[in-house]
Amino acid sequence: MKDSVPDPSRFESQNGIELTILMPCLNEAETLAICIDKARQFLDRASIVGEVLVADNGSTDGSIEIAESQGARVVHVPTRGYGAAILHGIDNALGDFVIVGDSDDSYDFSRLDPFVAELRAGHDLVMGNRFLGGIEPGAMPFLHRYLGNPVLSFLGRLFFSSGIRDFHCGLRGFRRTAIQELGLKATGMEFASEMVVRASLKRLRVTEVPTTLSPDGRSRPPHLRTWRDGWRHLRYLLLNSPKWLFIYPGAAILAFGSLLTGVLVQGPVHILPNVTIDTHSLIVGCMAMLVGSSCMSFGLIARSFAMERGFLPVNPRVARIRAAVSLERMLLFSGVLILIGSVGLGYAVWTWAAANFGPLTYNSMVRMLTVSCTLVALGLQFAFTAFLWALIDIEA
Repeated sequence: MKDSVPDPSRFESQNGIELTILMPCLNEAETLAICIDKARQFLDRASIVGEVLVADNGSTDGSIEIAESQGARVVHVPTRGYGAAILHGIDNALGDFVIVGDSDDSYDFSRLDPFVAELRAGHDLVMGNRFLGGIEPGAMPFLHRYLGNPVLSFLGRLFFSSGIRDFHCGLRGFRRTAIQELGLKATGMEFASEMVVRASLKRLRVTEVPTTLSPDGRSRPPHLRTWRDGWRHLRYLLLNSPKWLFIYPGAAILAFGSLLTGVLVQGPVHILPNVTIDTHSLIVGCMAMLVGSSCMSFGLIARSFAMERGFLPVNPRVARIRAAVSLERMLLFSGVLILIGSVGLGYAVWTWAAANFGPLTYNSMVRMLTVSCTLVALGLQFAFTAFLWALIDIEA
């Protein structure tokens, strides 16, 4: 059951403006007037005290003059980029609430009622969901609709425990001060992901409302570049989730390598009547152990660094691990691994010397050397990781 809509006068800021409808703009002369007209119609129909703000990103086609002639306020953005335009617009908005949408007439600014209702109900961020509201034929490229948006939105939900199913909808509303407090910095298209990720990490009140997407009204190609901007979104998601980038894959690889090595350290194993795994598979297992432990080390260091820098929230579990795993304890563990590996290497050399440094049984010697070298390598890796982790903790 939805909350009732309180008296709009409650939400008016000190300057009397409740809502800013923000439109980033870069050469949108063909559609800008239509968007502004729809936005003003909405404000009049809904009796909302608001403004239409155009954040111009360096237009040269008369967009600025069109915006001013339609009664919109224009701010000039010094830095190029979708995110830069929105950030500058947010900083210059006068409303308590901001609803931002593309100025290409793909979103209907005359139907913003659900966004305002949810903002008044107390939500900090209200995302449009085009998959719920409807996507008109030709409004979204096939790859974006069935691959890019669904996959990236799924990863966003998985990585950050967000319930948002359309991470990249260009129509969204938010409480201005709540978004400003997130410290958003992305200047490109990945800004769309950054806003949702930061809001999710800060546990802001986030919800979705259905919205429709229409074909944009421009005759020129859109600014969006499918593969470049898709990669930038994916890159942002991965860099802000060390556990999914490093720790979980590393744990899986380490578990596989440990299991394979543990099974084969005693000798060959027959898995089928005509299939036997032996020393070559043992080498694969040892290499997997090294790769997996490296990934997990990178993940713990990356998470600690992100917590220290403040761009990821403090994780109590990581903090407890960090408190328990001191430099001295890690060095002691590393020393034990190196000692065991060195004993194995010493035994291999002694066996070789006993054979007058001549030929040895291939399988037994390779097994011994592989496992021993792996233990020494793991010990050294953990030792260097311990020092690097301690270095991060040094206060400037």
